[in-house]
Amino acid sequence: MRDWLSIYLKGIFMGAADAVPGVSGGTIALITGIYERLIGAIAAFDPAVVADLPRAYDADARGRIAAMLREMDLPFLIALGLGIFTAVVAVTDVVSSVEKTNPAILFAFFFGLIAASAVVLWSEVSLDTNGERAAAVVGFVVAFLMAGVPASANVPHSPLVLFLVGAVAISAMILPGVSGSFLLLLFGQYIYLSNTLHGFIDKLGAVAQGASWESLVGPFVSIASFMAGAAVGILTFSRVVEWALSNYHQITLTFLVALMVGALRLPAIRVLGADGAWTSTRIAVVLIAALAGAAAVLLVDHYTDDLDYVEDSTEPTPAPRND
Repeated sequence: MRDWLSIYLKGIFMGAADAVPGVSGGTIALITGIYERLIGAIAAFDPAVVADLPRAYDADARGRIAAMLREMDLPFLIALGLGIFTAVVAVTDVVSSVEKTNPAILFAFFFGLIAASAVVLWSEVSLDTNGERAAAVVGFVVAFLMAGVPASANVPHSPLVLFLVGAVAISAMILPGVSGSFLLLLFGQYIYLSNTLHGFIDKLGAVAQGASWESLVGPFVSIASFMAGAAVGILTFSRVVEWALSNYHQITLTFLVALMVGALRLPAIRVLGADGAWTSTRIAVVLIAALAGAAAVLLVDHYTDDLDYVEDSTEPTPAPRND
């Protein structure tokens, strides 16, 4: 039980990082010593076994399914997943509350997180080749333009969009140094998903007290669409990201960091566009929030400074570390 509690607590740390734009849950997994085990468990999934599920009545099919689940270290994934879910619910609850009461502070904090993340990763960026320079320009322009989409443009939250966003975001969440929540923020889905998750939990409590189940349908479809995309992404698209980092490491990393720099426009717009008078006290609080966000990332980087975690994230299978 002590071992499983330890894994659960590590999941909480990972979930807390994953729920905050600019901080990577993959980095926390590396710090806590479970990154290689996590990647190995995910890589053990064999899509061919899906064909055995309808034939689970057959002993051979059941044997193949059971063997794959053992290879996937299922108890480990369950304990870790429960910890991640616990933290995500807790952190996004705070985010939802602050977004409603003082969005300037929230997005100033996000600005600090994202800016510091870009600074930390900048040493890994190279602009020596035309491909790297093109990746930097494309990444910055794409993020800058997406970040400038006004709220009145009504970024769609359809099941298909949430499915695709889930696939992309989860792939980033398992890569040390890359924040999945940052991508959710960039795609205009972070606040929506936070509010939807907690709205679903609140309505679930109301249903338990006799309210109609119909109120759960809308939030459930949104959450299920995102989770389905996340499941597909972590088992498939994450391999594409790993391949890109393995074969085109500098170009891919340069593109990712350029995305972060271009996306700084989003929290800046939300901070400057927040309602209320800009008194000296409010300005000081907003600046402190931005500095706190930057300090959080720099603190994590301080304890991972001797780990070349972006390079290590590209290894397709777990292997002993030599450093």
